[in-house]
Amino acid sequence: MRAAIVEAFGPAESHKFGDLPDPIPGPGEVLIDVHAAGVNFPDSLLVQGLYQVKPAFPFSPGRDAAGVVTAVGDGVTAVKPGDRVVTVYSYGAYAEKRVVPAERCFPLPDDVDFVTGAAMATTYLTAWVALMARGSYRPGEKILVLGASGGVGLAAIQIAKAHGAFVIGGTTNPARSGAALKESGADAVVCTMGDDINESLRQEVFAATDGYGVDIVLDSIGGALFTAALRTLAFGGRLLAVGFIAGIPTARANYFNVKDISLVGMGLDLHFKHQPRIIQDAAADIFDLLSKGKIKPQVTDTYPLEQYTTALARFGSNKSNGKMVLTTGRD
Repeated sequence: MRAAIVEAFGPAESHKFGDLPDPIPGPGEVLIDVHAAGVNFPDSLLVQGLYQVKPAFPFSPGRDAAGVVTAVGDGVTAVKPGDRVVTVYSYGAYAEKRVVPAERCFPLPDDVDFVTGAAMATTYLTAWVALMARGSYRPGEKILVLGASGGVGLAAIQIAKAHGAFVIGGTTNPARSGAALKESGADAVVCTMGDDINESLRQEVFAATDGYGVDIVLDSIGGALFTAALRTLAFGGRLLAVGFIAGIPTARANYFNVKDISLVGMGLDLHFKHQPRIIQDAAADIFDLLSKGKIKPQVTDTYPLEQYTTALARFGSNKSNGKMVLTTGRD
């Protein structure tokens, strides 16, 4: 099969494209013909050896893929050959064929194309589990989404808005990204860059909420924005830490006593192991919202599979607004 090939950890442009042996499903596993693969920030970390998962070489990167089941291993009853599915696993999506555990497959509705399906997996599941499960979202709450123009950010805006939230999108360049955030449902857009970000972000968020602040911050950025975002929380607010693109921050514990605020971590893959029911609930709600037209991924760019290094390199150049998807050329 044609596939992205990582033979040693390194920057995106250092990796190859070529042929790997076709995978064979073992007990409890599913083989799919991949039609489309979603491109995610963790993929760029994986190929550099900066992610917590480190597969044996050679391997193909890629978490998310949509395609058609062609074979199943012993003991698999939930899916069968011919089923259209979306799959989520730590690696293996950037290839024409993929093997994953059966529990990592989700039915893809017949009216949803493969590119849309591949674009929704990790980003929408991350946003849903963070907001609804870990963040204990309550209808009508106010939410600030940092890194709002990225895949998780746009998904969080759409999911929160679909569930009745007042949503503020935080972005480094409102002039460039503001229209896309508003299209996804953001009620307001604020700037997350400035010489005094602690004060400027607080002022903008409080102005957008009539002095209230926000009940939830979804933070996929970390770094200095983490501290600034704490100042935007209302009494009893929650900060959801889902990523650390700008670095791992620190926080003084006493600050959480000032307004009874909480810091909540969220690792999506841990839920597949420890709370799979939440993942199933998330997937069901996401596809229900999609069928009702309340959410839709903003696929900004598609690349043929062999150009996967071009897509991955965009994360390092800060040019990854929206969602990128790779296609294998299958009908």
